[in-house]
Amino acid sequence: MSRTLDASAEEKKKEVTAVTAAVDIEAIDIMRIMSAIPHRYPFLMIDKMVDIKLGESATGIKNVTINEPFFTGHFPAQPVMPGVLIVEAMAQTAATLVVLTLGDAFEGKLVYFMTIEGAKFRRPVGPGDQLHITVVKERARANVWRFKGVARVDGVSVAEATFSAMIMG
Repeated sequence: MSRTLDASAEEKKKEVTAVTAAVDIEAIDIMRIMSAIPHRYPFLMIDKMVDIKLGESATGIKNVTINEPFFTGHFPAQPVMPGVLIVEAMAQTAATLVVLTLGDAFEGKLVYFMTIEGAKFRRPVGPGDQLHITVVKERARANVWRFKGVARVDGVSVAEATFSAMIMG
């Protein structure tokens, strides 16, 4: 009898593992991001997403180039990506994760910031850098989601913030 229970528990464990694997997405491209959120050039701040765990976490990738429109004024002699745009990249990564989690009915819906807390900027980001923006869900209640975001270049933290946003349904 205990052997049957052990086998049954093992089968359930395999089912849970299969379901968990089914909600992981290895990567999505810019076209999928643009179908999920309404942002467009010059305000689309992520180029790709990887390591997506629906309802939990994801990493957005932003390839920072000298052609970014903000570099003409921030600062021409020493181009630096504005910190607020790094936080925006965090929010766009989170918004895309939320839409992917909630499904097609939420594609293109607006997501509004509600709070930004504990924003810290550790070092400048400039042309040639590749931002890896990791967001982790801290809480979700109805249409309000709270995330912790960390942006890294070459594995080194350059910015972090905790933020919440509301998806408009």
